Amino acid sequence: MDSSLALFLLAAIILLALAFDYINGFHDAANAIATVVSTKALSPRAAVAYGAVLNFAGALAGTEVAATIGKGLVDQSAVSMPVILCALVGAILWNLLTWYKGLPTSSSHALIGSVLGAAFFSSGDGWKSIEWLNLLNKVVIPMFTSPMIGFFGGFALMALLCWIFFRVHLHRLNVVFSKMQLLSSGFLAYSHGHNDAQKSMGIIALALITFSQVSDIRLPDWMFHYDKSGFQVPLWVIVSCASMMALGTLSGGWKIIHTLGNKMIKLQPIYGFAAEATGSAVIMTASHFGIPLSTTQVISSGIMGVGATKRLSAVKWSVVGNILWAWILTIPLTFLFTGLLASIFRALHWL
Repeated sequence: MDSSLALFLLAAIILLALAFDYINGFHDAANAIATVVSTKALSPRAAVAYGAVLNFAGALAGTEVAATIGKGLVDQSAVSMPVILCALVGAILWNLLTWYKGLPTSSSHALIGSVLGAAFFSSGDGWKSIEWLNLLNKVVIPMFTSPMIGFFGGFALMALLCWIFFRVHLHRLNVVFSKMQLLSSGFLAYSHGHNDAQKSMGIIALALITFSQVSDIRLPDWMFHYDKSGFQVPLWVIVSCASMMALGTLSGGWKIIHTLGNKMIKLQPIYGFAAEATGSAVIMTASHFGIPLSTTQVISSGIMGVGATKRLSAVKWSVVGNILWAWILTIPLTFLFTGLLASIFRALHWL
């Protein structure tokens, strides 16, 4: 590949990856703040500012998930600059569509499906281009188990809180847990930044590695230094992705906040606390093991679980059904859409 073209593609990938992080911020801002807004523990604007600061802090905390996205899903020989570009375009379009529809889908799975689709359709190896064991262990299994853990974890914690505080007047509980929610929503925002911002970090780091292999241009050491001992994410990439995630969160995501905070179930502070505490614990555990979890799935299922302790009919299952379909279809649809885009690129000899 011509070095000047490779440099242009690298710049485009970095800009699109940061745009994806920004969109992820306002698309998934609802994950951390929907419950705290719906219970009126914080005003909407105070909640998004609070969430933005802690999203930024969480994004600086590690790169384990970035390594999974950057090197664990597809064979490196199937990766090229146009492939990465296709993956980002597909993920961004899916996020914008589901945000417009107010559906709390997974930005993680949109990016994963797009990476898989771009690599599969652009590579002559097809299925061999996918790292199946990593995909199974770090994407497929968590995709099904994490919502179940979120639901039953939320149900169990809420049942425990009800048992402990069953003699306490509801008004007093609301006052106490309105304050407790400040802690739980903050921890959830931190865990969301820690997991989600790393996905764009992984994409940019992968693009830098690919650029170094196809171009004669040597990047400055501060921008990229290839280390054969392992997958490295430069500091400027970490700070840039954290910043864009925070700015996106400041923009809010009011349609999805309304879906999570009001449409599924009417929440009181104690219920919001239980859902957030459960979601945070699951997400931080996954991040530690480098699992690119869907924070949307975890907090949504946690809300369903705490709501089910009231009674099953308290959860608006028609809304839940729409959310479940969006979850199920995200990876296949982004896989096919990005694959179509990659096929067009290939027909034009851009791949």
